[in-house]
Amino acid sequence: MILDSTDENYGNLSRAEMALYEVIDPELMVNIVDLGLVYDVEIPQDKHLKVTMTLTTPHCPMGEAIQTGVRNVLEKEFPDYEVEIDLTFEPAWNYDMVSSEGMQQLQER
Repeated sequence: MILDSTDENYGNLSRAEMALYEVIDPELMVNIVDLGLVYDVEIPQDKHLKVTMTLTTPHCPMGEAIQTGVRNVLEKEFPDYEVEIDLTFEPAWNYDMVSSEGMQQLQER
């Protein structure tokens, strides 16, 4: 996920990204941003926040828990916003999407 600093909503998008660092994949014990599970965060309309994300596999047993975590941290950070999660598997997640920080965390486990 790369934020565009020229976006008029950059401040709120940055706050959303920071909140998403709090969501941990319960199986891998790494946050979903460093795992590369978050593809995009956008504010398509006033008081609406949309997260496009994936899971490590389409049948991830922790998928509901991860999505609930996303919803919870964003609703806490943006209590007046409607939060939408667009779950996609295109492109399919792979280890190349993990940040260097995420790889370090995986190796420490």
